[in-house]
Amino acid sequence: MLTILNNKGAVAMAFFSKQQQEPIPEVDTDVWSCSSGDCTGWMRADYSFSDTPSCPLCGGEMASEVRNLPEIK
Repeated sequence: MLTILNNKGAVAMAFFSKQQQEPIPEVDTDVWSCSSGDCTGWMRADYSFSDTPSCPLCGGEMASEVRNLPEIK
């Protein structure tokens, strides 16, 4: 526990968890990436509804690629 006094004399307390968070493992993941030079849109291939989706941000064409991303279970 951490106790802090502000400039008006009020007390604020904060509690911090002592448990260490396990790092989320990263895995190679198939994604669709926007091929437009101005747009940085992308989506995981597992969550697209189409075999050749269009970019949800700009409507442009998307290309398949692989990225190292946190694993989703």
